[in-house]
Amino acid sequence: MPRKIVCLTEGHSEPHAGKTAANVIRYRREEVVAMLDSTQVGKTSRELLAVTTGEPVPVIAKLAEAPGANTLLLGIAPPGGKIPASWRPIILEAISRKMDILSGLHDFLNNDAEFKAAADQAGVKLIDVRSNSEKSIARRKGLRPDCLRVHTVGHDCSIGKMVVSVEITNALKKRGWDSKFIATGQTGIMIEGDGLPIDCIVADFVSGAAEKMVLEHQHHQILLVEGQGSLVHPSYSGVTLSLLHGCAPQALILCYEVGRDTVTGVESVKIPPLAEIKKMFELMANIHQRCEVIGIAINSRRIDAAAAAAERARIKAEFGLPACDVLRDGPDELVDAVIAFHQRGGWQG
Repeated sequence: MPRKIVCLTEGHSEPHAGKTAANVIRYRREEVVAMLDSTQVGKTSRELLAVTTGEPVPVIAKLAEAPGANTLLLGIAPPGGKIPASWRPIILEAISRKMDILSGLHDFLNNDAEFKAAADQAGVKLIDVRSNSEKSIARRKGLRPDCLRVHTVGHDCSIGKMVVSVEITNALKKRGWDSKFIATGQTGIMIEGDGLPIDCIVADFVSGAAEKMVLEHQHHQILLVEGQGSLVHPSYSGVTLSLLHGCAPQALILCYEVGRDTVTGVESVKIPPLAEIKKMFELMANIHQRCEVIGIAINSRRIDAAAAAAERARIKAEFGLPACDVLRDGPDELVDAVIAFHQRGGWQG
């Protein structure tokens, strides 16, 4: 049965906290029937989540307003991945309405006795996207030298690395390239239908999980591996480095958000200049093979069009690399960079 999704964002309907809902709406619009937030009734996904593609999704106050829905998506990605206590009655009501519950949070639905009992009685599924039992260790064996691995990395978490990866992948496909998006986070998995939740895998096996996904999909010409966290983020740097080493990229797309000067969730820590971050990633990526940053993805959501154009020109002048905001400008300049890198060769081996 096709999914008919209600995105639950109650009290958190804004682009940062609601990024899971925003991106499922952006890339799976045909499956989404409504957003649920009783505090924002009358508004739409376009106003609240800044999703400008496709038809805007209406906001409802009660599940009864979406009688045909069969899936409730927990549409936020809060620090720590906790289910808000105030959401429990909504989730239980959805279960009673025979709706599956789809969650990418660290609080697993299936570990909650009340949710599990209700779901068993109603005959519905509790889907914990982050649940896994990965035990693979990276071995650096069997990697195809003619499969180009491009990895999106960034100066902080939650800056659009997944969006950049998806946009470049989709654009490459339109140009006739056999490309594949490798999802490494909960939202990417929901969009792509496969992948592994890198930030919820036991530390020793993170790089192995990344390598496993590459090995499974390296029959494609180009892989776009979604990045996680940042090397300069005190909370997530270990995941970032393990993912970087596990997917063994030959090329990087460096992502950043204009105006983001401090680390998200650890605002006492300042983000180093982008040029320093570029050097850090290239140093870590070149331990075993050649790898370089081939383009820069700009998240300019906080500034107007004129300021975004000026920032784009500044970055191009400073780095001598292609640079664009994939949503505001389109991804073509970064797509051109990937194709040019592939065609010039020298990255194989």
